[in-house]
Amino acid sequence: MSDLTTTLDELRREIRQFVDARDWRQFHSPKNLSMALAIEAAELMEHFQWLEGSASRQLSEEQLAKVSEELADVFCYTLAMANELDIDLSVTMRAKMVKNMAKYPADEYRGRFGPQDPGE
Repeated sequence: MSDLTTTLDELRREIRQFVDARDWRQFHSPKNLSMALAIEAAELMEHFQWLEGSASRQLSEEQLAKVSEELADVFCYTLAMANELDIDLSVTMRAKMVKNMAKYPADEYRGRFGPQDPGE
């Protein structure tokens, strides 16, 4: 199973089954899930702390394995939050990308990040 063959719905169901089998929904308030998500994101960032940008792209197999696990934790909590709030991630992601494309037109932002005028 890979990204090419696994649907988002399958992953959401897998998370839902894992949580339900342990009776953890009682703990999965949006507040708790958002906090857990932030903590896992911080644990992911920890692997890159103090690395130069180029070094962060050249991880050893051991580093990549650790980063992959933290990223999976972030994704699991993201899916759990979507399940708890009944958010359709595909619809939400596509709507957000429409906003991003309007906010950051490719011809204006190609090769740079952020507003042209620092005062923006």
